[in-house]
Amino acid sequence: MERRYDIVTPEEIDEGRATDAYFGRTETILEAEGIDPEVVADVGEEVETPHVFAGLKDVAHLLEGTDVDLYALPEGSVFERAPVMRIEGSYAGFGRYETAILGFICRASAVATATARIKAVAGDVPIVSFGTRREHPATAAMIERSAHIGGADGVSHIAGAEAVGLEAAGTMPHALVISMRDQESAWKAYDEHIDDEVPRIMLCDTYEDEKKEAVEAAELLGDALDSVRLDTTGSRRGDMREIVEEVRWELDLRGYDDVGIFVSGGMGLEEVAELRDVVDGFGVGGSIASVPPVDFSLDIVEVDGEPAGKRGERSGRKEVYRDEEGEHVVPADETDETDYVRVLEDGESVHGFGMEDARGRVLSSLDLIEGHVADA
Repeated sequence: MERRYDIVTPEEIDEGRATDAYFGRTETILEAEGIDPEVVADVGEEVETPHVFAGLKDVAHLLEGTDVDLYALPEGSVFERAPVMRIEGSYAGFGRYETAILGFICRASAVATATARIKAVAGDVPIVSFGTRREHPATAAMIERSAHIGGADGVSHIAGAEAVGLEAAGTMPHALVISMRDQESAWKAYDEHIDDEVPRIMLCDTYEDEKKEAVEAAELLGDALDSVRLDTTGSRRGDMREIVEEVRWELDLRGYDDVGIFVSGGMGLEEVAELRDVVDGFGVGGSIASVPPVDFSLDIVEVDGEPAGKRGERSGRKEVYRDEEGEHVVPADETDETDYVRVLEDGESVHGFGMEDARGRVLSSLDLIEGHVADA
């Protein structure tokens, strides 16, 4: 039967079928040979700048019920050279899941990292994740959860937000203005029909000059207007800072100094840095949701108690910790220090996954992240 959508099901992931063919073949061969070693595997990637770890919750749920112990940095931790996870147990207990394990954390960590970098640059100016429209709908919950962990102050996807316990935020699209044939009718209808607790942020660049539409919105809605949104397309952008400053001038001149300015459309690190002192909020799309994944790999580093690592990998069980001198990765028998938490013990969950705790770790590390943004 043809699938309605091209989506791998949760059941297929749990069964270990969301994997690469050679893992299935490896399992067949080892079973036929009667080989099932006890292994230690590192999951990590040496990156050049501080990154944020996310996606652990899904990995833990995937490995529940298997014959493994899972140790990991808590979600929201900042890493550079350190393995983010360590898996110990029967290789047959988790080998088939390698593809899904990496898939759960590669994109989630990339989205969280991209968001944290933008948040570090934006400072106190709120940022909202607007990028799910650029990605497959099946990934929306992962994107919004990872963006929230990374420091986003709001997310836009309704189902994605609800799936992870958040409430979607947003303004109005050009489609509403165009459907109603003029901006004033759209602003008025929005104010009339949308719940009062939703901020009145009116799109002000559909047909006319941004400063003209902004003033018209302020005059139409008065005290009800919270902000105007400028989403000038790339072909008409010009100098966005100059546009924002003109809008601010015209609003202030008429006594609308309490009306904020929210900008979106092609916002990235450079644009946020350029505008953060003159705007009151950013909508950030592809620069959060569509970044390249972190290139994590899973590597066996110990077999049946003996160090064993492929060329280019450091063998043996390791511990990871960060102090005032930075990040440390050392042989496990040389230290009692560790930032790893035990997530699974014999396949049973022994660790919680507080999304707000993870977000707090990121927000407390923004100084470290901002110091390396220029090198990203």
